[in-house]
Amino acid sequence: MTTTTTPKATNARLLILGLLTAGTMINYLDRTVISVAAPLMTKELGLNAAVMGLVFSAFSWTYAAAQIPGGIFLDRMGARLTYFFSVTVWSLFTLLQGFTTGLTSLLVFRMGLGVAEAPCFPTNSRILSTWFPQQERARATSVYSVGQYFGLAFLSPVLFAIAGGLGWRALFMIVGAVGIGFGLIWFLAYREPGESRRANTAELAHIEAGGGLGLSAERTKFQWKHVRFLLSQRQIVGASIGQFAGNSTMVFFLTWFPTYLATERHMAWLKVGFYAVLPFIAASIGVLVGGQISDRLLRRTGSATLARKLPIIAGLLLASTIVAANFLDDNRLVIAVLSVAFFGQGMVNLGWTLITDVAPKALMGLTGGLFNLCANLAGIITPLAVGLIVAKTGSFFYALALIAVIALIGAFSYIFIVGEVRRVEFSDADS
Repeated sequence: MTTTTTPKATNARLLILGLLTAGTMINYLDRTVISVAAPLMTKELGLNAAVMGLVFSAFSWTYAAAQIPGGIFLDRMGARLTYFFSVTVWSLFTLLQGFTTGLTSLLVFRMGLGVAEAPCFPTNSRILSTWFPQQERARATSVYSVGQYFGLAFLSPVLFAIAGGLGWRALFMIVGAVGIGFGLIWFLAYREPGESRRANTAELAHIEAGGGLGLSAERTKFQWKHVRFLLSQRQIVGASIGQFAGNSTMVFFLTWFPTYLATERHMAWLKVGFYAVLPFIAASIGVLVGGQISDRLLRRTGSATLARKLPIIAGLLLASTIVAANFLDDNRLVIAVLSVAFFGQGMVNLGWTLITDVAPKALMGLTGGLFNLCANLAGIITPLAVGLIVAKTGSFFYALALIAVIALIGAFSYIFIVGEVRRVEFSDADS
């Protein structure tokens, strides 16, 4: 008598998660390496605090504006090509920043970087919804989201050493070249689940049973009524406000944080490089903790509403504690407070898991683009507001207070606006 055994499911989705994590790390390195270069760059190019606020913000002008077009491109072209074009072009603009001659060229390269990076997170969201069942998405989101912090958390000493030894221009060139190389790796390695040679039937069945969408990829022709429909959904609007609040805290750390340590706290260059690492490590841990808590709550309670919203609300409340740094003299305590705040912000990255859970199947790219547009208005407003406050008052006191208030508004939005976490049903008749 012969017996048949069910083949063990493969784990091809873990390779995909590794690619997303590496891509996200490069994404954030490319957009934030300017914060490492800023103290040296400002001296050479003669830029003051208000002008640097403009430079920091310029990335987000085009990044936010290109979110909806990027989402449309994603829905039409698919994840593989979208991500390849995105990472290759944004890395080229990073490299070009090493050749900047003044404010005008720097602004042009930063805005080009913003356009090219726009499809990245909507693509991440779509890939997660196609490759991972719902019960694994929060942890998967937390893993790739660590890439946002990993580069500056663990590579900061290296980045500061490159800037100090080879100059800030070499820093942009090296990071940009690495990203271009990764673009080629992505194009060769990534496939949709149904096209993958690494995923067997058992793994595909596991993905499909958990609500994975990649087995029957949907392509939708864009219409403006789709945007109106999405903006009428409380889950999407409330989550977007909350993500804007969380991003405000993140943007401070990605732009003004090294300058804050050097000017407000009067730390020497080497100390800035050392202390800048600690909040990013805390944020990395916060991302992973938030993902673990969320998926564990989902398994135990079966409630996506509780599992997704509770860690995000807790994270926003922790982020609001950043204001306490204004009342401390000991730099070690200041770094501890900022680390707690950034730990909380890391938990807010679960907003991407929530939007993956609620986005209509046919509008995944557009929903992600709209969500990221709203979230990244913080990238425009926060650097400008901080720069103007510091230029006018000579202090970061009111800047930290502003960031704390915005975090509290985000918590309010998740508590009272988001409502039940469930997938929005959509058809063209509805919109």
